[in-house]
Formats: sequence, C-alpha cells, structure tokens
Amino acid sequence: MEPLPQGPKRSIVFLLVPNFSMIAFATAIEPLRIANRTVGREVYRWRLASPDGESVTASNGVTVSVSTSVEEERRALLSEKRPSMVFACSGIFVEDFHDKSAFSYLREAHQRGISVGGLCTGAFILASAGILSGRRCAIHWENLASFSEAFPQADVYADLFEIDHNIYTCAGGTASLDMMLALIREDQGDDVVNRVCEQALTDRVRGAHDRQRLPLRARLGVQHVKVLRAIEVMEANLSDPLSLSELADHVGLSRRQVERLFEKEMGRSPARYYLEIRLDRARHLLLQSQLPIVDIAIACGFVSASHFSKCYRELYSRSPHQERAFRAAATAA
Repeated sequence: MEPLPQGPKRSIVFLLVPNFSMIAFATAIEPLRIANRTVGREVYRWRLASPDGESVTASNGVTVSVSTSVEEERRALLSEKRPSMVFACSGIFVEDFHDKSAFSYLREAHQRGISVGGLCTGAFILASAGILSGRRCAIHWENLASFSEAFPQADVYADLFEIDHNIYTCAGGTASLDMMLALIREDQGDDVVNRVCEQALTDRVRGAHDRQRLPLRARLGVQHVKVLRAIEVMEANLSDPLSLSELADHVGLSRRQVERLFEKEMGRSPARYYLEIRLDRARHLLLQSQLPIVDIAIACGFVSASHFSKCYRELYSRSPHQERAFRAAATAA
C-alpha cells in the first residue's frame, strides 16, 4: 500500500496592508512556490488576507486581491484552518497604520503559539501589536531611526533578518528571500535550498547578519581609510555631535588634516558633512514618526528647534513643518 500523501509543512497567512512592499512580498512567497515544485508536493501553503478582506494596493500601485479578512482569520485560529505562521507585510507610511483589529489578531495568534513575522517595515506592526517588547527584530535601514524612537523596548538591528524564537522579521527587499531560505533550510535541508537558489538565479544565501546597505566605500565612492573612519564615527554620534578636535582624535589626525581630507574627498568641510547627515536622519524622523519637532531636533544633536528649522530650510528649501505637511498630502493622495 502506498503511503498517504503528507500535508503541508507550514500554512502561512500573509496579511497585506496598504502601501505594502511588492518586492518584499514577492521574494517571500516565490521561494515557497519553488520549494513546493522542487520537493514535488505542497510542503508550503499560503493565503492572502487584508484588514477588511478587500484588495490591497502596494506602494508600486499594483492592486492585489486577497481571499480573507482579519475577522475571518481570527475565527480561523479556532478551526482546522488555523495557520502555523502569520506575516504582516507593509512598506511606506506604515506608521499611519492603526488597525486595532489587525493588532489584536496578531497578538492573539502569537499568544496561541503561532509564529508571527514582519516583512519590510512589518516590525512596526508587530511592535504596535505589543509583540516585540524585549525581542530581537530587523527593519529596513531607512526606518531604523524612527522605529527605535517609537519602540525603545524592542531590540532592533540593522540586519537582513532576525529570528527570535517564533518571531520572524526582515528588512524587506530581497532580505525576504534570505529569511525564507533560512526557513526552508530548517524544514527541508540544504539540498532543497540549493535547488531553490538555482531556480531563482541567486548565487548565494546571505546570512541574517549580513549588512543591509552597501559599505561606505561603495556607497560614497570614497577610498581614503581615514575619511571613511571619520564618517563612521559621525554616524555613530548623531544625537551628541563630536567637536572637530574629538573627531580628529578618533581617527588619529590633526584638525587641519581632517579638514583638508574632507575638502579633497567630499568637497566640503567635515562640519558641513556632519550637519548634512544629522539633517538626513532628522528628515527620516519627520517623515516616518509622529515625534514633536523639538524632540527630533534634540535626537539629531541640535540645541534648539529654531536652529534646527533654520538649518533644515537651508538644506531642503522647506521647513520641518512644511516637510510634514508635504508628506501628509502625499499620503492622502
């Protein structure tokens, strides 16, 4: 007698929220499909949900149909349709998502022992649901500062992905692929993972702690080791900026040598470059958090909101208040 076919190894609900990242969603679901094809049976099964059961539009403007709602999925937790995993998939404007039913559903799923996860900025949703207190998580580098300010109790890292017991988070983009490959390896072993990679035309599996962003050398086109070191020190000290003398001590040069190197390699003074990266962080906080402007000013090393506003306007040609109004208009459009 032939053995009965086995059921799926995992059943997964992907909860899509408005403006979700298509690349994060696609690179999460495609390796599961390829794994099924590779193994020759349905080892992974999934369905798509949205807060209200209606179609959801991704950040790229593509609308995706779903088969179920949060309310239906809450009932499914008590039935044979209970999933083994739930992933919240989000993207831009995630800080504007305030669906209490969705938060309750994720919290209840977690309390019932179901693995929960977040793709791209999904850690925002898990933290809003009260799931990430004291837990390791990953989020896209662009949202790292605003997430840290909003949820200081979460242990967030700029890693590709984090797996903390039954909580799975990743930084989005192709990091979803890496996290799912780790999941497939856990379930099916290296041979299946290698065959999935061959089908997906990816030449290696990145580890959880691989860097999200290009190294400074590649990102800035700068080769001088001392300049790169100085920029690393600046980026590590944004809320309490160092003086030029302190910066020079960190890199083992004189003040004058640091000034000459920055003029040559960066085309501006070290003070000007330091100001620009502090303002860049401030811009991310303005666009991705509800922090008061005075708190953002302090978090980015400015002595007053008025000084911060003056510097911000000089660089971006609009005030912090106008930046937020512009963002609000873009969200409503």
